Amino acid sequence: MQMRQHLLLPLLAAQVVGIAAAQAPNKVGIININAAIASTKDGQKAIGELEKKFAPRKQDLEKKQQAIQNLQSQLQKGGSVLSDDQKRRLMGDIDAQTKSYNRDLQDASEELEQAQQKIFQDLGGKMMAVIDKYAKEKGFSVILDVSSQQTPVLYAASEVDVTKDVITAYDTSAPAATSAAPPASLPSAAKPAPARPAAPVTKK
Repeated sequence: MQMRQHLLLPLLAAQVVGIAAAQAPNKVGIININAAIASTKDGQKAIGELEKKFAPRKQDLEKKQQAIQNLQSQLQKGGSVLSDDQKRRLMGDIDAQTKSYNRDLQDASEELEQAQQKIFQDLGGKMMAVIDKYAKEKGFSVILDVSSQQTPVLYAASEVDVTKDVITAYDTSAPAATSAAPPASLPSAAKPAPARPAAPVTKK
C-alpha cells in the first residue's frame, strides 16, 4: 500500500502542474501605438519635418487671426464714436476676413491630417513588425492598442503597458538616419470669435 502511494505521488504532482499550467492566464499587454510611433526617432524626425513644412501657413493663419481680433477690438472701442456706416463697414470687413480665415484654416487642417496619416501609415508597418517580434520574445498572448477608442479596455495597470519598451525596440532595430529632436507640436490656430456690434453708450 505504501509503495502504491509513492508511485501515485509523482503522478498526482504531474497532474497538478499540468492543471496549473492550463489555468495560467494569458499574458496581456497594452500599447498606445499612436504615441509609440510619434515617439520613435523616425516619428520625431517626420513630425519635425512636417512642422517646418507647415510653419509658414501657421504664421499666416496667426497673422490673419490677429488682424480679425484687431478689427473686433476697434469695433468695440469705437462703439460710442463710430457712425452707423463705419460700424457696418467694420462688421463687413470682420465677416469677410473671418470667412477667408476659416477657409484657409480648414484647408490647412485637412492637408495636415493627410500628412499625419501618411506618417503613421509609412511607419505603421515597421512598428507592427517590431510589436510582433517583441510579443513573441516576451511571451505575450495579446497586446491591445489603447489609442483607439474602439478598443474595449476598461482598466489596465501600468505594469502591462509596453509602449516605452516597444519604442526602444523599434529604435534599436531601425535607428533614424539623423538624431531625433524632441517631439514637435503641430501647427494649430484657434478660430476667431464671431464679431458682435458694440453696445450703444447712453449719454447723460
